[in-house]
Amino acid sequence: MKSTDIRRSFLNFFASHGHQEVASSSLVPHGDATLLFTNAGMVQFKDVFLGLEQRPYRRAASAQRCVRAGGKHNDLDNVGYTARHHTFFEMLGNFSFGDYFKRDAIRFAWSFLTEVLRLPAERLWVTIHPEDDEAADIWLGEIGVPEARFRRIPGDDNFWSMGDIGPCGPCTEIFYDHGPGIAGGPPGSPDADGDRYIEIWNLVFMQYERLTDGSLKPLPKPSVDTGMGLERLAAVLQGVHDNYDTDIFRGLIDAAAQVIGTDDLASRSLRVIADHIRSCAFLIADGVLPSNEGRGYVLRRIIRRAVRHGARLGASGPFFHRLVAPLVREMGGAYPELTQAQPAVEAALLEEEERFAQTLSHGLAILERDMQGLEGRCIPGETVFRLYDTYGFPVDLTADIARERGLEIDLDGFEQAMAQQRERARAASTFNLASVAELHSFMEMEVVWTQDFCGYKNDEVLARVRDLFVDGQRVSSITAGQQATVTLNPTPFYAESGGQVGDQGQLEGPAGVFNVADTRKAGDKHLHIGVLRTGTLAEGDEVTARVDVARRTRIRANHSATHLLHAALRQVLGPHVTQKGSLVDAERLRFDFSHGKPLTAGELRAIEDLVNAQVRANSEAQVQEMALAEAQQAGAMALFGEKYGERVRVLRLGDFSVELCGGTHVRRAGDIGLVKIIAESAVAAGVRRIEAVAGEGAMAWLAQAQERLRSVAAALQTGEAELLDKLDQVLQRQRELDKELERLRGKLANQAGDSLTGQAVEVAGVQVLAAQVEAMDAKALRDLADQLRQKLGSAVLLLASVDSGKVSLVAAVTADLTARLKAGELVNAVASQVGGKGGGRPDMAMAGGDRPDALPQALAGVVDWVRQRLA
Repeated sequence: MKSTDIRRSFLNFFASHGHQEVASSSLVPHGDATLLFTNAGMVQFKDVFLGLEQRPYRRAASAQRCVRAGGKHNDLDNVGYTARHHTFFEMLGNFSFGDYFKRDAIRFAWSFLTEVLRLPAERLWVTIHPEDDEAADIWLGEIGVPEARFRRIPGDDNFWSMGDIGPCGPCTEIFYDHGPGIAGGPPGSPDADGDRYIEIWNLVFMQYERLTDGSLKPLPKPSVDTGMGLERLAAVLQGVHDNYDTDIFRGLIDAAAQVIGTDDLASRSLRVIADHIRSCAFLIADGVLPSNEGRGYVLRRIIRRAVRHGARLGASGPFFHRLVAPLVREMGGAYPELTQAQPAVEAALLEEEERFAQTLSHGLAILERDMQGLEGRCIPGETVFRLYDTYGFPVDLTADIARERGLEIDLDGFEQAMAQQRERARAASTFNLASVAELHSFMEMEVVWTQDFCGYKNDEVLARVRDLFVDGQRVSSITAGQQATVTLNPTPFYAESGGQVGDQGQLEGPAGVFNVADTRKAGDKHLHIGVLRTGTLAEGDEVTARVDVARRTRIRANHSATHLLHAALRQVLGPHVTQKGSLVDAERLRFDFSHGKPLTAGELRAIEDLVNAQVRANSEAQVQEMALAEAQQAGAMALFGEKYGERVRVLRLGDFSVELCGGTHVRRAGDIGLVKIIAESAVAAGVRRIEAVAGEGAMAWLAQAQERLRSVAAALQTGEAELLDKLDQVLQRQRELDKELERLRGKLANQAGDSLTGQAVEVAGVQVLAAQVEAMDAKALRDLADQLRQKLGSAVLLLASVDSGKVSLVAAVTADLTARLKAGELVNAVASQVGGKGGGRPDMAMAGGDRPDALPQALAGVVDWVRQRLA
């Protein structure tokens, strides 16, 4: 049974039992700072389990793409060396949100495995939590699993929790016996870590809430969360023991071997590459790009690991990006977003491959420098780790180079540094649910009522105060001066979402006025955050909820302009452009997008012209609410990082822009007034940023620009029309003066050199000069050192200059001495005494410091420093 058929059979089975088929969510968890990547099927339903979000269904099933390559769940280093570890995998899951519980969950699982997939029941083993007698009765008494294939597993293995506090409950796991030909014992036995008995499905019964004191409180609506790895299930159904022998990987392994040019199809390196192209392609498709921090750093590590394994197999030049097309053929049918993103994924991977080639070159240069200054025959572990962690330089390559030079590397020291880094990473990415649990506690009293948001049509409504919170605690009333959080029903205030900032305004009650400084979301509730300016405010008060209309108008203009900008970017630069982030407030808009190089002035002008042409066309902003699948079929673009429900709002601006968006917008494009791009810059590798202003902000910016132009023209004593000609004249005169200054500096340097040569001291046949000269910039100081080096012959120099309390140092060593004396060591020896440090080549190095008072003594020690090393 092929993997595509397994996936479809699973979803069809649960759909036939009343489950809503839900599409896989992004690998980037929306609004969840506790996770680096989506690592399980339940992640997109976390707020539903916590009671912070309501869905129109109580049963769901999904095939969720997952990544485990960083943070708490990290399988990266095991990939390629085991049969079942992957950075990317698909988790099949069925979920009940307070609907069915243990009996139906167990029956569904057993029915699917034995009746639909026709797995032999005698090969299935079951484990439960030792105290879960209810599950035991169902398995043994109703399903009929024999005691011989049933285990109660002590400890935490069969008890799952969302975090230290929050929803939790016992599990039951289903194992498949691959047969006596594979080593290993049944679950719960001393040999359970073997490969014969493999867990294929875990059913989690969330029936408790773990409180801060560690006690378990029964949940009023117990729920079910299950997870079954498609890769493991495919191995079982295709009669193989190793996931990499399934149809999921064989095509990718063959494709990798072809593009690299190797016949070794059993190579572990090919397994690594086949696994890594899946995680890398889907991460990029979901908006992650290689960088030096966070998710981008993990992605970069995975790409470079794949490239290194390709190099081991003899790959010459970039190859990894060429595997995107075979992956799209394998998985594009199930995940059409991968097909749409194929050009962008290929471009990002190619750029990173080329960047890594440069990194390798840079790392080699650093390694060469470190080996020249090495004391002994062992490269320190800290050096190996720095090359690996900072520059992405492979440890095995460092070891190969060391062997060629008759050296070795300190692997123990490297592993210690790696262990310290892992500990720091774990500390930074620990799943801490405290804030989520606090929010749950904060909102649990309101989940029984539904809040009406009427801000799309209304800026002002009569509303009733539902709840008041001060410092997270519910109160019945507040008095003037108190900061508080207010919930209303209904509310016209837009809560921060989708890059658009929250509304501000006022709540005017019968006895007081509350200033709303910000509006944010907690689940499906809008929280109005601010301070009571006058009087009192109490639960149940009827208030006039009034949004700051002038501010919202500016936000609307900037938000609608963002949609036009997105469409214009795709027209001018190409369909590879996708949104990578945005910020829309009352002053300006910021839009991040995928593109590999800076925009030219011509491209920026074309984009701006397209946007303003749409503004002048004054098309009506049409908003429709429809099913998500219907919207996507209609060509509506989804925005990066956004989480969409089953029904979505679609904003259409003429025939130019169609996007999913829940924000507030202008009624007609002409209401934007004018759009002006004010900046374009790089955000990360392959990501650019445009900043722009619209409406009143654009007019204000143009007025300021005009005023600056007038000021410059006045300073240059010319008219605005003649400004460029006048500026050319000024710049030409500046260039002439710079040349004259350079000539004079050279003359002064020659004169200074002539006077300094007589101060050199001979040490063991070497001329040593340490002197302070008049204030010079870095270039002049280097030039002077070069001149003196040529005049003195075999020589060591240290020159110093002081300007505005800062010390500049340059050390120079003639070529015949660099094997014994390093300029970098000399300059650092002096710099350490004057409060600084530096570095450079063996023949020339520079440094600085901030203690000029210590300079005379530092210079006086140079001769002795040279004498000791020449002895």
